[in-house]
Amino acid sequence: MASSSQRVEKPVSLEPQPEPGPEPGPGHELQSWQWLVFYLCFYGFMAQMRPGESFITPYLLGPANFTKEQVTNEITPVLSYSYLAVLVPIFLLTDYLRYKPVLLLQGLSYISVWLLLLFGHSVLHMQFMEFFYSLTMAARIAYSSYIFSLVRPAQYQRMAGYSRSAVLLGVFTSSVLGQLLVTVGKVSFTALNYISLAFLIFSLILAMFLKRPKRSLFFNRSEPAHGEASPSELDKMHPGPGQPTGRKLHGTLLASWRDWVLMRMLRELGASLRVPQLRLWSLWWVFNSAGYYLIVFYVHILWNVVDPTKDTTKVYNGGVDAASTLLGAITSFAAGFVKIQWALWAKLIIGGVTAVQAGLIFLMYSTSSIWLCYVAFVLFRGFYQFLVPIAIFQIASSLSKELCALVFGINTFLATVLKTIITLIVSDKRGLGLQVHSQFLVYFGYFVVLSVAYFLGAVLGTLWHFLGSHHQPLPLGQELRSPLEEKATQVLSLQDGALSNLQPEATTLAPEDSAWAAAPVLKDQCEAKA
Repeated sequence: MASSSQRVEKPVSLEPQPEPGPEPGPGHELQSWQWLVFYLCFYGFMAQMRPGESFITPYLLGPANFTKEQVTNEITPVLSYSYLAVLVPIFLLTDYLRYKPVLLLQGLSYISVWLLLLFGHSVLHMQFMEFFYSLTMAARIAYSSYIFSLVRPAQYQRMAGYSRSAVLLGVFTSSVLGQLLVTVGKVSFTALNYISLAFLIFSLILAMFLKRPKRSLFFNRSEPAHGEASPSELDKMHPGPGQPTGRKLHGTLLASWRDWVLMRMLRELGASLRVPQLRLWSLWWVFNSAGYYLIVFYVHILWNVVDPTKDTTKVYNGGVDAASTLLGAITSFAAGFVKIQWALWAKLIIGGVTAVQAGLIFLMYSTSSIWLCYVAFVLFRGFYQFLVPIAIFQIASSLSKELCALVFGINTFLATVLKTIITLIVSDKRGLGLQVHSQFLVYFGYFVVLSVAYFLGAVLGTLWHFLGSHHQPLPLGQELRSPLEEKATQVLSLQDGALSNLQPEATTLAPEDSAWAAAPVLKDQCEAKA
């Protein structure tokens, strides 16, 4: 009886933390949490079920009767412009509206994309299609942020694993299903788009029944407890002189307080940029991700040029996307077990990987074999996904939770600006208007320049280290460790007292596949350090 009464009383102490979690307690509480996790993962899986997505370009160049010039120089560039325009507003609305409305917006935008694909007949219609697709890309932050707002910090790591597995499994299943329907079932691209539309309508219905969180990272941080507003994390770390804690402020004071916090975050960010590893990996994120997405956006058009087959059963875009997703998941996982002194070797490794990617781009540009082109693209994505979790860890390990989101948001925005500028100059008909083959030659040169810059930085850094190592020790660099080692170091770091200077998985805004693969890891790392 005593043990039974203890079990009943235990949840009472957890009352100020209303988020559900798998703590010992009444059976219905545990079942509620399990159901929530299952529903979120099921939604994440179904939201990726778009079997026609890998075949949009062949559809535009085939049944939709658009020319390669129209798709390359008029339709596809709109995606970069639109994404730049909606990126920041969607990021702010996601937090302000507490995720669920943006998930609904994403579902409606996906449906609009496929309605325009099926019933649009002009270049303008397809440009609107690209605009709605950019909304879906910007809104991907909502899911990766939403799942962490409903559970306790102790469950972040598990939720990151569950949600990321659901998303990757959904992308893989969708690509395989699309390829099987086209190759084995001989389903037309038009019918495949109708199937995708049906899946999207179902995922929108699922989103309608999602629970709306009561808190978010920036605009809705305070969680009332016993009639008082709990102080934010930044408030507890840096209480201002005479600043009240644990009581509600008037609207004008609250607005000025938020402005003050933002200015403090920017000052802390400026101080954090003195860390060499933070600068290096932020630059990698900006320049390499810009080049990566230019390849991803235009590679399907290149495949159609290399192998302009009219037999749709021999178009293997879905299989290639599935293989690249699987390899990306494997390389991302393997990156967690790489033990290197990153402060010394990071530039050399980044330069080597970038040089290999440049070679793969040149192979895609020069080969007349569609299979070599497929293999080169799969490897290209795999190398990029290998460095993504390393970059996330290196950046997040130096920052607090709020600064994590700010830094990755700024990095993604700058990468989008750079990608848009390159698109305007190289791809748009108002610029050079190059054909896709010529574009890939430009992208090859872009990656060669990046790799040379990284190698020069590595050589200069090594010389500087050996010339000045006896005067000043090498700056400490974070290493990716196994989960058990990481958990042990987290305990030590929390006892270190470094939180006084805001020093301690997007979304941050990590667009498309890197966003899905990286955002849960970012959130996990940021929370661990906060």
